[in-house]
Amino acid sequence: MNSWNKPGSGGAVLYAVAAVLIGSLVTVVSRLRFAKFRGRRKAAKLLPAGAIIVVSNHASYADGVMLAIICRRMGRSLRLLATAGVFRAPGLGRLVRRLGFIPVERGSIHAADALAAAAEALAAGEAVGIFPEGRTTRDPEHWPERAKTGVVRLALLTGAPIIPIAMVGTHRVLTRSHPLRTIIANVVLRPEVLIRVGEPIELGQLASTETTPELVRELSDRVMTQIIDLVEELRGEAAPSPAGVDPVQA
Repeated sequence: MNSWNKPGSGGAVLYAVAAVLIGSLVTVVSRLRFAKFRGRRKAAKLLPAGAIIVVSNHASYADGVMLAIICRRMGRSLRLLATAGVFRAPGLGRLVRRLGFIPVERGSIHAADALAAAAEALAAGEAVGIFPEGRTTRDPEHWPERAKTGVVRLALLTGAPIIPIAMVGTHRVLTRSHPLRTIIANVVLRPEVLIRVGEPIELGQLASTETTPELVRELSDRVMTQIIDLVEELRGEAAPSPAGVDPVQA
């Protein structure tokens, strides 16, 4: 267990305080609800113990907070990978670093460093959160984009299971344009955010096999398909692409 997650550590205390404050704000401006499965399937109530990689679709800047709150409600604190620009923001950067967020230098030679830090957290039995798309979707209908390969590479490296979670409605909580106006309006409107948790995806059995770029790409599409299947169930409609919208066209 690393120092951030030790009982009584400054990071753990700060995380708990921030979770209460931010959680209270999100509760004021939105309604989180676990959607019921049809038939005999049941929504997960608790996340598995031990090292897990939590993945979700990414439609809003509110998603990081939403995903962290969802995981807290299911019994786990989340180490979330976040763009390095957040860490350079005055005041906010120090806060998210203390909270245990892991910086990602997107598009640079240092991007792989985030996977090493995430692997270290997983080795300590923590829960790591990643948005496979790598950015908020640019699709006008908010359908997920095709996944990047970092999630699968991390799962193959560590053997940790992947837990897919779908969130629908977060784009109404915090819009790309006029975010402050949206938050104020949502105090009254309180848009509903639906959540659905899928079955764990185990890639550990492939860890000892030769992993070609083609295999990693194929597995990444499979993981994204699992997330999109959950999004489709929540939205009640079919996605334009089963493995995600092409980011170039979105």
